[in-house]
Amino acid sequence: MKSTVGTSLLVLLVFATLTYCLDARLQACQPSGKIRGIKPPPGQCNTENDSDCYKKGKMYTTYKCSPPVTGNTKAVLTLNSFQKGGDGGGPSECDNQYHSDDTPVVALSTGWYSGGDRCLNYITISANGRSVKAKVVDECDSTMGCDDEHDYQPPCSNNIVDASKAVWEALGIPTDDWGDYDITWSDA
Repeated sequence: MKSTVGTSLLVLLVFATLTYCLDARLQACQPSGKIRGIKPPPGQCNTENDSDCYKKGKMYTTYKCSPPVTGNTKAVLTLNSFQKGGDGGGPSECDNQYHSDDTPVVALSTGWYSGGDRCLNYITISANGRSVKAKVVDECDSTMGCDDEHDYQPPCSNNIVDASKAVWEALGIPTDDWGDYDITWSDA
């Protein structure tokens, strides 16, 4: 009888610990604040690739974190131009360079960018029955926006892999579906 009670208590303790840890992981990435949109100066918001411009008075959620990275992390693929004059704004954070849209490169949401820890490393992106390796060259800022540095665009959500056209093409995603696309990714 003691063995059964002891085993039951142990199972209950393990279950409670796993539930607490899982609950803590799910709560680990909550919004960190909001910023109010302002009207961009005329001609200052680049709408290439259907990029959004800030809307005056609208509140935008900000994040300092992203969901935990796993071997198969769910994310939303968005389209970005990393070329000079493109909707990505200034040069990439990782190397202070612009990158051709024909090169598979990405920007990751602030939490996944992790202060540059993934800079110039490759990730594997999977969708549409295909995979592609892409180099991390920039941060898709989830904490700020609505300024010249961010091309007067809102902050990124906390689950974004912002990719060049080369990534979309390598995944074989029809151009009519380009914009927001559910994917998974992992460190390569």
